[in-house]
Amino acid sequence: MSVTRPVAVPGRVPAGTRVAKRLTGGAWYLVVLLIGVIWLIPTLGLFISSLRKASDISDSGWWTVFTHPAQITFKDYSNLFANKGIIQSLWNTVMITVPATVLVVFLGALAAYAFAWIDFRGRDWLFVVVVGLMVVPIQVALLPVAALYRNLHIFGTILGVVMFHVGFGLPFAIYLLRNFFAAIPRELLEATRMEGGSEWTIFRKVIVPLGLPAIASLAIFQFLWVWNDLLVALVFSNAKTQPLTVALQSNMRQFGSNIDILAPGAFLSLSVPLVVFFAFQRYFVQGLMAGSVKG
Repeated sequence: MSVTRPVAVPGRVPAGTRVAKRLTGGAWYLVVLLIGVIWLIPTLGLFISSLRKASDISDSGWWTVFTHPAQITFKDYSNLFANKGIIQSLWNTVMITVPATVLVVFLGALAAYAFAWIDFRGRDWLFVVVVGLMVVPIQVALLPVAALYRNLHIFGTILGVVMFHVGFGLPFAIYLLRNFFAAIPRELLEATRMEGGSEWTIFRKVIVPLGLPAIASLAIFQFLWVWNDLLVALVFSNAKTQPLTVALQSNMRQFGSNIDILAPGAFLSLSVPLVVFFAFQRYFVQGLMAGSVKG
């Protein structure tokens, strides 16, 4: 049975090609800009709501501030920073996020280098186990780890929350960095060894500089995950060690429509990850581009 194939008409450009050509250039940039503006509208609305009184928020939408600029006030932010509970929660968030990010990046980079360039018995099988840990849901480990923390007397402490984030962040960190480090030319490592460099010297002077885009990308991911975490902090922290996400959730539960605290607190919690992302976006883009060409 023969199958009739469509015959291309000479000189006729396919519809997909015509659409692709129209989307290139200025028109494509306008579409991307429009999508970006639409994506940022909720953030803009939250920021403007944080600058309005609770009575104004209940009476009208946030967009009315453009016709009534007198609604803008910084009183809510003054009250927020005068709230000792919120400030303590913000400090707790920093105390949790920074160590959890630094430890995951540092330990993950060391382990990734070992898996990529150091030969030891059972290396491949151990790496398979590490990759397999990536599919373990966090929810499965909450109760067993909580019981372990009680026995170790670290339940409800910042140390316990940090250890949980480090434990669940390392498998992905090792997998990501190992694949990137393995693409570094072997000749560079051998040249350093011929000059008498140790494994630590190779890691510090060759692996880290060349792997900086991937390391920075991992640091951004880990920082965002830990900073915005609610579930782990809700389970393993208490009233004294709770981060900002738990503090805002508690205010919502206790006071219902306490918008004068929730709006500025939510925007404060949102602004820090944005600052971190835009500060390191150059390395983030480099890491993505490098990962797209290196196997």
